Amino acid sequence: MHIALVGPLPPPFGGMANQTRQLAALLEAEGIEVELIRTNEPFRPLWAARIKGVRAMFRLVPYIWNLWRGIGKVRLVHIMANSGWSWHLFAAPAIWMAWWLKVPVVVNYRGGEAEPFLQSSIRWVRPSLQRTACIVVPSEFLRAIFNRFGIDTEIIPNIIDLERFSFRGDRKSDSKSPHLIICRNLERIYDVATGLKAFSGIVKVIPGARLSVAGEGPERLRLEALAGELGIDHCVTFVGRLDLEGMRALYESADLMLNASRVDNMPNALLEAMSAGVPIVTTDAGGIPYMVKNGESALITQIGNWSEMAELAVKVLGDPGLYALLSANGRQNVKRYRWESVRQLWINRYTELDKRTGNNSQRI
Repeated sequence: MHIALVGPLPPPFGGMANQTRQLAALLEAEGIEVELIRTNEPFRPLWAARIKGVRAMFRLVPYIWNLWRGIGKVRLVHIMANSGWSWHLFAAPAIWMAWWLKVPVVVNYRGGEAEPFLQSSIRWVRPSLQRTACIVVPSEFLRAIFNRFGIDTEIIPNIIDLERFSFRGDRKSDSKSPHLIICRNLERIYDVATGLKAFSGIVKVIPGARLSVAGEGPERLRLEALAGELGIDHCVTFVGRLDLEGMRALYESADLMLNASRVDNMPNALLEAMSAGVPIVTTDAGGIPYMVKNGESALITQIGNWSEMAELAVKVLGDPGLYALLSANGRQNVKRYRWESVRQLWINRYTELDKRTGNNSQRI
């Protein structure tokens, strides 16, 4: 079997890029030939990245050329798709080109902003979706959103490398000098500001606590200033964007994860933390309540409620029994996302579509 996998690759080490990289490697290990078509190739020349408006064309033109060359070689196209301009610039052209070349398409849609995107753009998105053979989403949350627009989907979960992020032994709570982590891009939708406010409340109860913020983005300067205003800059470290080994080391050293996101689907950061046995205090954004159960595999609070997030974090760190329960249940919960649990779902879907001679689906 020979497929084209269309999507971003690290760097940066974001959720969809990591999923693309992992899936490509795992499929090749299964004997499937993968033609990688990257949607975020480095800009050439490098100065083009600094010019807004122009830089999109410097990336789009070679992308279209790579699509044409790549799709012409394969029997199936798997597209990692997201909302907004990412859909219009990268997913839609790949769908239409594959349809023109009569190659079946799997759209693997992910992204917490699916509902507002579909509400505003469904008239443009639906014709593209009508030319796919299959639409796959990673969660029941996204499936319910697509159903509201009359679009059928199937669920194949995200993949997590349990070996890379697993923790050897049992974690124990540190109630005196705990290391807390936030692992999200520094963008408004992930509301790291609320996480910082929660940490300021935690430090008042546990003065020895420290926080590492792993991620990069346009909010960094504002968040660093906020840490200063809150009087916690002496115990907060902005470590920037880490590679996979850096993330593994961070989870190894962590006692608790805070996640204050306002928009989310199935964040890899939570999967990785559970794999490492790190207890989580999170908001109920998007698909998160489909991933974890409150009081069993995480503690959940409402979006923007920093004071309750702080109270829950202090509660977990001060209760060894609850801490051990969340750590153990998180490890057990994440097993459904390992490759051994997901591989046959993809193999079956690819095998079925590989037998087709066209992709004139009329499901929508």
